[in-house]
Amino acid sequence: MPGRDGGTSLEWQGANRTMPDPRATITVSEFFRAFAKRMADFMGSAWAFAGAAAIVVVWAASGHFFHYSDTWQLVINTGTTIVTFLMVFLMQNTQNRDAKAIHLKLDELLRGVKNARTGLVRLEDQTEDELSGLAKEFEALKGVPKPGDPTIHEPSGPSAASGGDD
Repeated sequence: MPGRDGGTSLEWQGANRTMPDPRATITVSEFFRAFAKRMADFMGSAWAFAGAAAIVVVWAASGHFFHYSDTWQLVINTGTTIVTFLMVFLMQNTQNRDAKAIHLKLDELLRGVKNARTGLVRLEDQTEDELSGLAKEFEALKGVPKPGDPTIHEPSGPSAASGGDD
């Protein structure tokens, strides 16, 4: 069945849209997205850390049996290099997806707030100079209260009525 993206739908078009279609073919991009999410979730867990620590302990303990040879050292170096190399791509995919989701949520909030500057939507596409200029503009606005701002507390009490210069 064609999906919204023109490819094969990952969900049935029937009433229950949460059940995956067992007949659907999954795209490489969708497979990698799901795989990267699962791996990032797992690799960030205490179990993954415990497993990595156990591997290092076993490797260190086995050094005596292998006479602390160059090959013994090469095993841990090669293993950690390969895992690090692959994890960079998984983490980058996960971070890119999370950043895009956060940007979309913030864009929606900007569009929904009355008097919001909708020109701030898609700031991530601006140049460094444009972002620096905007940052300076916001820095200048920090001390300027907005009329009717409920977080601004007007002085009250006897000292406020007399001007506070007693």
